Parts: sequence; C-alpha cells; structure tokens
Amino acid sequence: MGIYIGFNMLHIVALYDLLSKRYLDCAVQKARLKNEFQALCDFMDRYSYEGIPIFIADRGFASYNVFAHAQESGRFFLVRAKDINVRRFLNLQTLPDSIDTRADLVLSRTQSAKKRLRPDLAEQYRYVSSDVSFDFIERGSYDEYPLSLRVVRFEIADGFFENIVTNLNVDLFSADDIMHLYHLRWGIETSFRVLKHTIGAINFHSKKADYIEQEIWARLILFNFCAIITAHVVIAQNDSKHVRQVNFAMAMKICHRFIRLKEGDPTFEVERLIGSFTLPIRPGRNYARRHRPQSPASFCYRFS
Repeated sequence: MGIYIGFNMLHIVALYDLLSKRYLDCAVQKARLKNEFQALCDFMDRYSYEGIPIFIADRGFASYNVFAHAQESGRFFLVRAKDINVRRFLNLQTLPDSIDTRADLVLSRTQSAKKRLRPDLAEQYRYVSSDVSFDFIERGSYDEYPLSLRVVRFEIADGFFENIVTNLNVDLFSADDIMHLYHLRWGIETSFRVLKHTIGAINFHSKKADYIEQEIWARLILFNFCAIITAHVVIAQNDSKHVRQVNFAMAMKICHRFIRLKEGDPTFEVERLIGSFTLPIRPGRNYARRHRPQSPASFCYRFS
C-alpha cells in the first residue's frame, strides 16, 4: 500500500501591510507556473494606496527585474539576497563581514565587449541571459539598462550574516535602520500562521482551482475585516511586566463568530471581548523554524 503525498496546485504571493496588518494585494498562481518575481513586479506597478511604501521581501525575490520595476515605478525596496547574488552584484569572490556600499550596474543581453555602449564601464556590466525575464531589454537587443543598488551586509548572530539589497538613501537610512526594517518582515510570517491555521486557509472545501481561489480571497477578506476591527481595540496595560497586545488568533475567532450571527441570536460587544484576550510582547525571543511534512486533511474535517 503506497503513501499518498499531497501536492499544492496553487501558489499564493501576497502583499501585506506590516503597519495596518492587512493584505493589500494577492497573486494566485498555478503551482507549476508560479513566478514570484513577476508577482512582486505587478504589486509595485499597480500599488495605488496612499503614502510612500517600502517593499520588503525575502531572498526568493532578489532579481534584476524586480529592482528595475522598483526603479521605473519610483518604489523603495528592501530585499534579502543570497551571498552568491551579492558577489555577482559587487563582482567579488568573497564577502567581508560588513558592507554598506553602492553598486552601479549596466545590464545587457549580450556578453560581447565590442557591442557595449560604455566600454569604459566594463567592470559595471552584468549579463542578463535570454532565458531570464527582464522587461526593459528585449531578447536579442543590444540595448542597455543602468541600475543603481545599495548593498548592506551585517552580522545577525555569531558567524551568521544577512545581505540586504535596497535603494533607500544612505543619508536617511543607516545600516541599523535597514536591519530594523527587515526585522519587521517577520510580521508577514505570523500573519500567514493565523491565515492558514486560524482562518483555515490551509484546507479548502472545493476541489476545482477556480473555486479554491474564491475561497482564498474570502479568507483574505475575513482576515482584513478582523484586522480593521482589532486595530480599534484599546488594551488596558495595567501593571503588567510586559506590554500587552491583542491575541490575534482569538480576535479572528470572535470576528468570525460575529459575522455569522443570525437574527435572534444573542449579541455581544466585539471590541470589549477581543480586548479581554491579550498576550505579552516579549522582544528578543528567537526560535528556529521547524519544517514538518503535512498530509492533506480529509474533506470531512475542514474549517467552516
């Protein structure tokens, strides 16, 4: 008897506002055709909210196309990058422990030195393969694209380093500021945990892709509804040792119960009830991520 291993046929790339704690955009892609780079480019291009956002992304999003889209649309970005990518950007064989430098690059689809428009900038040229998506130079073209990046490298633990590629001004954002901003990105990981396990976006009732996508959007809307309600809850700090925050998982369940009320059902004060469930904020805690294999849940035991 064989063991059935589930396959995720849809892949989600989401744009999450770390300050308002709500999802602003989402791309639902077929798993075999997923393209996280293109999703982030689309988010930057169609962003229409107020303010000046900083797009923060993990190292899976570091690409020339993403950086160029940010440059063209006037967006600020902060993306973690692998050592191999940073060495390519800076043309270095090994990386020092600390870096905060500017990398002015010239992207080209050809490796021929004779066809370069700026031979005096030979060290700045970077080749973009015809197999790689880059929306600002056509395949087979001899056009060039100038790209300016800032690369910051810092130590996060003894012997462990992070690389950040950004376009934030060095006069306004120090290396410590960059470190703090990237640390905020963990908020989207905790939001995914609530979205998947509390709201139930890890299991679905439907089988067809179109209906599953409909359920995904419904859960994102529910998440945002709960985030908006929770943002207005006043937390009594009292004399607690730690600053208190809303227990977001309990808030989700309370809001979910509220929107399911029918005529004649007993009502309750949503914000007051949410405020009664709090958790302490313990800064500086660090836990290693545990990867655990999961099997698909039966349709008889799914969130409703």
